Amino acid sequence: MSYHEMFTELFLGYIALFIVVKINGKTQITQITPFDLISSLVLGNILGDGIYDKEANLPKILFSIFVWGALIFVTEILTQKSMWARKFLEGDASVVIKHGAIQWKELKRNRLDTDQLMQLLRAKDTFAVSEVSYAILENDGTISVLKKSNFDTPTKQDLKIQMEKEFLPVVIISDGKIIKRALNSLKKDEKWVHKKLSESNLSLKQVCFAEWDSKQLHLHTY
Repeated sequence: MSYHEMFTELFLGYIALFIVVKINGKTQITQITPFDLISSLVLGNILGDGIYDKEANLPKILFSIFVWGALIFVTEILTQKSMWARKFLEGDASVVIKHGAIQWKELKRNRLDTDQLMQLLRAKDTFAVSEVSYAILENDGTISVLKKSNFDTPTKQDLKIQMEKEFLPVVIISDGKIIKRALNSLKKDEKWVHKKLSESNLSLKQVCFAEWDSKQLHLHTY
């Protein structure tokens, strides 16, 4: 295979993979379920193996990518439409700790030992089973933890602290460039940005990143 043929297959295969992943959505990136992980690995291997297979030409590689992508797409549609298909293909979450007690049958069913359970709990900043009221093993292998009330972090409502309206921070400047779409969402203009920068004795050329949190513009310089 010549370098030109290899470049052509890589370039067109790259475009084909990009299209398939965009169509099938973010689950192929986040790999929410074991099936998503396997399908993503196979999708990449189709291109990788096809390039170095002398019998696999470009049409066959593209055909394989799009057929596999179509199968993934149909599977996603089935899991959205059918509860049975969703449970069969994606599995279901398992309650491994219930009312503070370890559910040994669920651990065994999921091939999970106590050391692995403790590792998953520590990843959730939980270092003792006695702190846990419920723990659920999710389809992607992570664990969700509901702590007992006396170990849970108190909320503002619990402490009777005056609550403020939530505001999602907005990136105003990224890589030294003003993001106009962000300004439009805030109903601001570039003059407002330059005014805020001048208040901090900075120019746009000096700033690589800026974020507005409804009260203050947080600036990061180069």
